[in-house]
This record gives sequence, C-alpha cells and structure tokens, in this order.
Amino acid sequence: MDIDNQNPFQRLLEILLERSFEKRRVVLASGRVSDYYIDCRETSLNPEGAYLVGRVFLERLQQGPTVEAVAGVTLGGDPLVTAIAVVSHLQGSPLPAIIVRKQEKEHGKGGALVGASGIKTGTRIALVEDVVTTGGSVIRAIDKLKGAGFNVIRVLCLVDREEGGSQSLKNMGFELEAIFRKNDFMAREA
Repeated sequence: MDIDNQNPFQRLLEILLERSFEKRRVVLASGRVSDYYIDCRETSLNPEGAYLVGRVFLERLQQGPTVEAVAGVTLGGDPLVTAIAVVSHLQGSPLPAIIVRKQEKEHGKGGALVGASGIKTGTRIALVEDVVTTGGSVIRAIDKLKGAGFNVIRVLCLVDREEGGSQSLKNMGFELEAIFRKNDFMAREA
C-alpha cells in the first residue's frame, strides 16, 4: 500500500475508527461515564498508524508557531511523541521528544520528565495528548514542563472529546488544536 499518496488525515481517521473506536459504556480517566471509548494507542502503536500520527502531527506543527521539541503525557502521549520525533528526523527537521510522567519516579534518575536532559530551558514546546476530555492531565503536564523551565506554546491532541478540556485550556491561555473531534467518530456511527 502506497500510504504517501493517500490523504494522511483521512487514512488516520479510518485506522482510528477501525482499531481505536468502540461504542460501549466505559468509565474514563476523568471519572466520567461515556457510551463510547477511543483508545488511540491501538492506532499509534500500529506501524501504519504510528507513521500517520507522526506525519499528521508534524504537518499541523509546521502550520503554526515554531516549536523546538514535543512533549507527551504518558502513556497515550508516549507513542505520539516518538512518532513525531521519528518522522521529523526523516524529513530533516528533527524535533526531540519528552515524556511527562504522571508521577515523579523515585528510583533511577527520578523526576517527572524523560528525554529532557539534553534540551535547554526556555525551549519552545508543543505538548501533545492522545485524547482530551476534561484537560486535567494536560494541565498537570503543562505545569511540570513550565516548572522545569520549558516554554509550552502549543497544545495538540489526536482526539478532543469536547467535554470541557478545550475550555479549561483556554482559561489557561492555550488554544487546544485537535486533529479530530468527537463528531468525526459519531458521524460514522449514525
């Protein structure tokens, strides 16, 4: 399959619908109950899905204010930032990746950030997340990055569930840039 000649956004949505979207009752990380679930890791850990995630996010990043690194909220953001870093390297404009832990690690090197040791403070960062519901994990990650001296200038997600996260981020001065939204999935189910 020649994926370079396809519309990467459309193909990525197809894979998300195929591998990641389920119509079923589930309790989300936010504690809310939903009648559908989107596990983006099923797509971002798939070879074609990972490549497309990297391409789509990188294309979006190239359309806005310039960033010098990407950070992702563990666990869903881990494969996203890895894909972006790999595709950016292949395209000749490498973006280093940072993983933001939800809790600081007590052993080894410790800390809340992985991959940040070679990145200077003040670096302009885009924070990426797989799915945003209320925005709580993204807000905590922004605080950790800022606390380490990084300049978070953009926040992007693969899927915005449109359940308040965008507004929470707007209240902090950030515009959530969503690749896909809830309606992209619900329209397919109608």
